[in-house]
Amino acid sequence: MAVLRPFKAIRPKKEYACKIAALPYDVMNSEEARVMAKDNPYSFLHVDKAEIDLDENTHIYDKKVYQKAKENLTKLVEDGAMVQDEKPRLFIYRLIMKGRAQTGIVGCTSIDDYMNDVIKKHEHTREDKEKDRINHVDICDAHTGPIFLTYRYDDKINAIINKWTKKEPLYQFVAEDGVEHIVWTIDDDNTINKVRKIFDNIESLYIADGHHRAASAVKVGLKRRKQNPNYTGEEEFNYFLAVAFPDTDLKIMDYNRVVFDTNELTTEEYITRVTERFDMKLYEGDKVYRPLNKHTYGMYIDGKWYELAAKKGTYNPNDPVDRLDVSILQNNLLKPVLGIEDPRTDKRIDFVGGIRGLKELEKRVEKSQNGVAFSMYPTTIKDLIDIGDAKKVMPPKSTWFEPKLRSGLFIHPLS
Repeated sequence: MAVLRPFKAIRPKKEYACKIAALPYDVMNSEEARVMAKDNPYSFLHVDKAEIDLDENTHIYDKKVYQKAKENLTKLVEDGAMVQDEKPRLFIYRLIMKGRAQTGIVGCTSIDDYMNDVIKKHEHTREDKEKDRINHVDICDAHTGPIFLTYRYDDKINAIINKWTKKEPLYQFVAEDGVEHIVWTIDDDNTINKVRKIFDNIESLYIADGHHRAASAVKVGLKRRKQNPNYTGEEEFNYFLAVAFPDTDLKIMDYNRVVFDTNELTTEEYITRVTERFDMKLYEGDKVYRPLNKHTYGMYIDGKWYELAAKKGTYNPNDPVDRLDVSILQNNLLKPVLGIEDPRTDKRIDFVGGIRGLKELEKRVEKSQNGVAFSMYPTTIKDLIDIGDAKKVMPPKSTWFEPKLRSGLFIHPLS
């Protein structure tokens, strides 16, 4: 069913792992990346966001950026900071954040599994973002960041992970954000074959994060198939880099909303409209309000927090998308009351990952002077899987995963 195969990784030498490993390219802008990589010539941001090494006026999608990325990746290898394995391997990657661990297997998955929907998606992609990663992968001739996948927990995989994580790690370090990263290598052919056979019996893998990277990797693979009509299917461009975690290990954080005005409604008019579809009461606690159950929300306006609960009939409980909290809020409040027709493009709305804390919502509302914020109950892994199985798509900004996988620990060369 699902393919997971070993690969000859380009990876850091042990002493360089902490210096090279970097947050994924899509969680910061160019200016932030420049600050993060300052005084660290080994940071993988020099590859994943290579515009930081060019003139600040260089467009982030300029061909020079991808050529610089290739140059910087080559330099890391030539300078001896990174090496390539002589034989194909799998890896185990564990991240520990505030005492909670998630442990996945690193390998390569099939572009055919993506196209045949063995690898299931829950998000639309944007053409401009796809083109960016297509150019990056094609010119670098490598997948430089893993796709974050999940699968339904499997005892056999767990047993292998438990056995191999008793061995000495290949890498172990704590990043600047306090997240510990530990990597083990699986270099035993018998164990690798066992893992491959187990994945052969897994019906579905689900993209948790990295839809644009996955779509781009597939399109690069298809491009190279066209360039090589006699391809066998074993070439590396037929596969892309991924880390697969069991669903039981993962936690999705809240992804909150701030709207910068009340759509020309007075507070009284706005609240009247809200109570048509939500039960509402003033929150009398002395702190921010964090929802404790599905279909409930915190709302911050005029310096006060309110508790909201969706009324019956405001969503279809049998539809995995319509019953999502983000859908209920969009369909019953953001669109009809606040006029947010398309949250992907409307500049009146902003999204705040739960890692920033709910005080950040208060700050942004106070700055707007006439805004309103919503604290969300997190989307669950079950929601994600149900939507993937239904071949449906979540609304934008439905999931925020922490901790973030680091780029630069595993590179998958395409040739």
